[in-house]
Amino acid sequence: MTTSARYTHRAAFRPTLPAFSLADKTAVITGGARGLGLAMSRSLVLSGANLAIVDIHKAEATQRAMEITQEFRQLHSGKPVPKITTHYADVGKKSEVDQSIREVLGAHDEITNLVTCAGYCQNVEAIKMTSEEIKTMLGVNLEGTFYCATEIARYLMARNKPGNMIFIGSISGSIVNVPQPQAMYNSSKAAVRHLAASLAVEWASNGIRVNCLSPGYMITEQAMKAQILVDNPGLKAEWESKIPQGRMGPPEELMGTVAFLASDASSYITGQEIKVDGGYTVC
Repeated sequence: MTTSARYTHRAAFRPTLPAFSLADKTAVITGGARGLGLAMSRSLVLSGANLAIVDIHKAEATQRAMEITQEFRQLHSGKPVPKITTHYADVGKKSEVDQSIREVLGAHDEITNLVTCAGYCQNVEAIKMTSEEIKTMLGVNLEGTFYCATEIARYLMARNKPGNMIFIGSISGSIVNVPQPQAMYNSSKAAVRHLAASLAVEWASNGIRVNCLSPGYMITEQAMKAQILVDNPGLKAEWESKIPQGRMGPPEELMGTVAFLASDASSYITGQEIKVDGGYTVC
C-alpha cells in the first residue's frame, strides 16, 4: 500500500474525538512555568500528555507541576496521572539546552512533542539598543528555539520516530505593533515564524511536523506590568478597540489550539502559522 493510500485508508476509518487525545505523548515545553507557557503546560497534561517543563525558574516550575497534577486528578478521577518533571535551562545557551534534554530522556521513556514558549520581550528604541540586549533577545527567542528543536530532532531522527513541534511566535512577527518600540523583538518573532516553516519542509520526510502559534494581545501578569502600559494608562483600551472581539485574551484561550496542534488531529498541518488574536491581524 502506498503512503498516500495508507493515510487515506486510516483517515477514512478514524474517529474524530480520540485523535485530539495526547495520552500517548510525552512533551517538552520551555518557559512552561508562567503566563502563556503555564496555560500550555496545563493544556498538554490535562489532554493526557506526560510533560517535562524546562524553565529558568525551576523552583516555580516544580510548584506549578504539583498544581497541574492536582488539577488533573480533580478533572479525571481514577485515570492514570501523567508524569510531570521539571528541568533548568537558559535556552539561549546550547550547553544548557543539551543537558536539559538529556535529563528529560533520563526521566521519561521518550520525547514526542516540543513546545518552545520561553521568550523575552523588551521595549527599547532601536537606536538605543545595546549589543548585549540584542544578543539576549535573539538568544532566547530565536537561538533557544533552534537549539531545542534541533536537539530533539536529532533524537527523533536517530530512532526513526515521528515528532511534533510548536514554536510560540507572536503577531508581532507579521505586523508592527504600535506604539511600543520593539523592532528587535518583532524581528526575532518573524524569524521564529519562518524557522518553523523552514524546518517543517526540511523535516517533513522524517515525519516531524513543525507549526508556529502566534498569540495576539494576551492578559498576563507580565504584560499588564509592562512599562509601556505604566507610561500609557489608556493603551490597553486602545488595543482592545482595535481587536474585533473587543478584548484581550486570557492565556486559557490558547489551550485548545495547543492541544489541537500537538495532537494527531492536526496530522496534515505543518509549516503553518496559527494566529490566536481575536481577529486583530485581519483588520
